Amino acid sequence: MNLIKAYFKVSLVKRVVAGLVLGALCGGGMWWLSARCGMQESVRAVMRYCSPFGTVFVGMLRMIVVPTIFFSLVCGASALPLKKLGKVGSKVILWYFASMTISSIWGIAIAFFVNPGAGDSLAGWQELAQQFGAETTVDAVAAAPKSLADVLEKLLADIFQNPFAALANGNFMGVIAFAILFGVSLRIVLDETEDTAKQARIQSVIELCETCMAAVNKIIDFVMNYSPIGVFFLSMGIFSVYGPAIIGPYVSVVIGIAAAILLLLFVAYPIMIAIVTRQNPYRVIMAVREAVLLAFVTRSSAATLPVSIRVSEENLGINPELASFSLPLGATVNMDGVCVHLPMFAVLAANMFGIHLGIGDLALMVMTTVLAAVGAGGVPGGSLMLLFIILGALGLNPAQTAVVVALALGINPILDMFETMCNVTGDILCTYAVAKLENLTEGEVRV
Repeated sequence: MNLIKAYFKVSLVKRVVAGLVLGALCGGGMWWLSARCGMQESVRAVMRYCSPFGTVFVGMLRMIVVPTIFFSLVCGASALPLKKLGKVGSKVILWYFASMTISSIWGIAIAFFVNPGAGDSLAGWQELAQQFGAETTVDAVAAAPKSLADVLEKLLADIFQNPFAALANGNFMGVIAFAILFGVSLRIVLDETEDTAKQARIQSVIELCETCMAAVNKIIDFVMNYSPIGVFFLSMGIFSVYGPAIIGPYVSVVIGIAAAILLLLFVAYPIMIAIVTRQNPYRVIMAVREAVLLAFVTRSSAATLPVSIRVSEENLGINPELASFSLPLGATVNMDGVCVHLPMFAVLAANMFGIHLGIGDLALMVMTTVLAAVGAGGVPGGSLMLLFIILGALGLNPAQTAVVVALALGINPILDMFETMCNVTGDILCTYAVAKLENLTEGEVRV
């Protein structure tokens, strides 16, 4: 009992960090035993018993994602007056697209600075391509979307579909579209009707959604108390399997993408926050560190959403209606980290296959990256499938695309951590900036 009490006395952030570090150390040790001591079977046996404790944590987060998105968007869309919703909503969407465009340009600049696959490093990449070439087949490329037209077709099909099917299948675009339309429709009927009995019934539906959201928040509290344990086993699993992924030619790519994202997080974003809000940007980022850290570990913007909403409301004082509208939308469409990540492998592909990238190609890459990133879906590894679109736009054939995607698979879990952390931070800071511009914040920032 004393141990349990001591556990809960430590702040959640410290517990999660401890779980991450201890899991990485244990996982690294297991990889060493597997790779250096020939104990592969023993390590696999241990991980078969350990991995479910990490998997169940991700399952818990996914369990609450869809109800969180649905109830939060209905509450947000129905609570804000329609004129304000249109004004605020347009600012949020414009900010998201502007942020992704800047991130894409920044990613291309860093990619050319690192220049993977150029000069002496080309031999190392070609050797890795022979090792990983079998992991991604031409059949997989054939099944992937080939162009922006395919992406737009799928996007529209996902948005406008049976809402119950969208809820059951976890189709975030479908859930978001129906929830916003449902919330806006409630508000329109409430504003237009003069029947007091009808108004009361509509208001009771809105209050029911708010009550459901409060109940979901309580479930989130339960899940978050388990999070340090889940993070420990997730971290152990990742480092036990992908230990060798950061050797050889991968080092420059990992360091380049990680550095680009960290500069975006701790230089570009703070400058934006300081200019727009006149607040200490690092104090704002520290206030949401719980969500940022969870995004890093889970590799899922959608799974982190409940915590993002909570810290935005409690620590930044963002209006709950705005947070409930903006953050679920951002978890699906705002992918700053993806926009930094994808150009690195596009430049690698150009160097490997002798493709010259002109100004027109770079402009097309920016546009393709931004539009394709909207479909990443906020789930772990979502950016990997977008490589098919980016590489196809460069003119690579299916076999060449297969090789580059196979290379990306080698370190995608590591890069996914950094890009998801960037995505979630961008969502929260965008929402905070719009909230300050529209006077939709209360109180001081709580660190």
